[in-house]
Amino acid sequence: MKYFIASDIHGYPEYCRKILDAYDREQADRLVLLGDLLYFGPRNPLGSTYDPKGVIALLNERKNDLLCVRGNCDSDVDQMVLEFPIMADYAVLSLGKRLVYCTHGHVWNPSHLPSLKEGDILLTGHTHVVACEDLPEG
Repeated sequence: MKYFIASDIHGYPEYCRKILDAYDREQADRLVLLGDLLYFGPRNPLGSTYDPKGVIALLNERKNDLLCVRGNCDSDVDQMVLEFPIMADYAVLSLGKRLVYCTHGHVWNPSHLPSLKEGDILLTGHTHVVACEDLPEG
């Protein structure tokens, strides 16, 4: 199975469309979204293209392709308008002998690790910074 990973759409349809277009180009089997789908939080100003209803429409059309986890900006109200589950704090995927632990990053992250074995993978969003690193054992 081929997974496409993305995070932190924050209610902007243009970014959601870019993600969906890339997902289609890559011909992945499942789109894993690591939270913060519709809202940006009260501390942040909203941009002129902020349109959570547009994101809702785009994602609901693809609900059968999605595996999502909850971000720190996602809420029960968001779940009421989305036609796929988003409220789990994490999801675990099996990749052969490895586990892939998918979470937003505001609870579990490289500084606060879940139980992982050597070779397991931790996927997080939250920071808006792309990184790939080997984590220390233990």
